Parts: sequence; C-alpha cells; structure tokens
Amino acid sequence: MITDPISDMLTRIRNAQAVQKREVVMPYSKVKFAIAKILEKEGFVQDVRRVEEGKFPALRIGLKYRDRSPVIQNLRRVSTPGQRVYTKSIELPKILSDLGIAIISTPNGLMTNKEARARHLGGEIICEIY
Repeated sequence: MITDPISDMLTRIRNAQAVQKREVVMPYSKVKFAIAKILEKEGFVQDVRRVEEGKFPALRIGLKYRDRSPVIQNLRRVSTPGQRVYTKSIELPKILSDLGIAIISTPNGLMTNKEARARHLGGEIICEIY
C-alpha cells in the first residue's frame, strides 16, 4: 500500500528519467493529473494523458529531454503526510531565482508559486521542480 501517492509519482518520474525512458505510466488520480498538467504547462514534460488500461485508469506522462539530459533536473517533495508545510502568499518560495517552480495547493486548486503569488494566495507547498 502506498502511503504517499504524490511522492510515488515524483519517484517514478525521477527513476524513468534516470534510465532515459520516453514515458512513464502510473495509477491515475485527480491530484496527480493536476500536478502533471502543471508540469506540462510549464514545459517540464512533453504530454499528459489519461488512458484506460485494464481495470483501472492510468496516467501516462511523456518525458522531455534536451541534448540527452532530462529537462527536470530536480524533483523534491516538500510537504509530506507526516509533516505538512504551509506558507503565506508573501512568503512563497522562489525556486532557483524563479527559474524553477513550486506547486502549491491553494483554496482555488493547485497552481505554481508564481501564479499563487500573483493571486495573493497561500497554501500547502506540495513539491519543488527545476
């Protein structure tokens, strides 16, 4: 049983990039799909699809590479089930001088730290990507 599906998702992406896979497949959930869509919008992954494979739906993420090295250099889970990390809108982190992103869970849904800062929203810091 997986206790933290978001950490599992990030680890699957990291492992697939380590062996230069073209895509990674994982169990589907709305939160994982929303995180993957943010990664696609920000240009970290190529494409995101929900596919019906077998009994349960799956999430298929196409990975992106530049000169045979992955576009995503680092994925880090910040808030875990054992230690939640919340922040105010004025204290949102700047990842790599705003070259990277942090995914924030706000009352208005999941969004990047830049978007949350522009909307003056705080929330739970899910992960950091650069």
